[in-house]
Amino acid sequence: MLEIIDVSRRYGEYLALRDVNLRVHAGEFFTLLGPSGCGKTTLLRSIAGFDHPDSGDILLDGKSLLHLPPEKRPVHTVFQSYALFPHMTVADNIAFPLRMAKLDKTEIARRVEEVLEDVRLPDKARHYPQALSGGQRQRIAIARALVNRPRLLLLDEPLSALDAKLREQMQIELINLQKDIGITFVYVTHDQGEALALSHRIAVMNQGEISQIDEPAQLYNCPGNRFVADFIGQCNILDGTVIESHSDRVDVELDGLGRISLSAHIPANLHSGERCALTLRPEKIRLAKQLEANDAELHFRGQVHDTLYMGDVTIYIVELGEGVKVEALLANSAPGRARLFDPGDTVEIAWHADAGHLVR
Repeated sequence: MLEIIDVSRRYGEYLALRDVNLRVHAGEFFTLLGPSGCGKTTLLRSIAGFDHPDSGDILLDGKSLLHLPPEKRPVHTVFQSYALFPHMTVADNIAFPLRMAKLDKTEIARRVEEVLEDVRLPDKARHYPQALSGGQRQRIAIARALVNRPRLLLLDEPLSALDAKLREQMQIELINLQKDIGITFVYVTHDQGEALALSHRIAVMNQGEISQIDEPAQLYNCPGNRFVADFIGQCNILDGTVIESHSDRVDVELDGLGRISLSAHIPANLHSGERCALTLRPEKIRLAKQLEANDAELHFRGQVHDTLYMGDVTIYIVELGEGVKVEALLANSAPGRARLFDPGDTVEIAWHADAGHLVR
């Protein structure tokens, strides 16, 4: 439905976008994810028409958008600030773009009523924005964007101003809303958890380029490179050197840990002597005072260096020698004392040989 073809954008010496290519399917919840300054908002503004690429093309249903001004594009943007008119009622805020399009009053009233039902706020038509909660204002901003039935809805960090609990509620609202109305969403965020929870697919951006496009589970479990592994969620990244590569496993000399054999996800054409990194999620690591030996696992002894109590889980930072530190995660599900180990405790850790993911 939406195609970004070789799009680049430069501001003076700063290259905000570099030959970006991606496709978004009809009805998809597609997220642009990355740190501040990675180019995701510039790309969104280019789709909306608020910015113009220096090169490349943007197609919607096979037709270029570049010659169309923002108001002529079948695209609407929901901003972080909501941008609601405080002196207008909810109904008038939603009706505003329809009045600009000179629709008759009967049609405007019908569409406003319809879209208020869509966002599950039919009783708020006569309220003013300041009388609504943050979550309700966000839904009204979405209703206004939906009222003239755009082909594409762009959302620029729409939940970042909300507190954590409300943000979680609004994530569920957005998922259900997108499912109900079937409009394609392109969503911008720097919040990895939000992206993983909401999206059908995610494009991870870094320094104006796309590092990887994939489904959330694939991005999390099989990052394509070191940046994606490090940016999305908690991740141990253990550097090493390839000793020998086989069809079903690779022998690696991990810095400070020695030679190990991995049946982890292996990039194609790894060569002996090539530098690599094992990416390993903390929840994939077993941690105990003593562990039974298992041939299918890699086994190490270390000392608890530090702990991070997160409420539902505790992260244990274990030093394995020669300065190598590994994070392991344990659920705080047992009654009584939440923290099982203290700094200085000797522990054993293990992970399955195919638990990690090898990247160049």
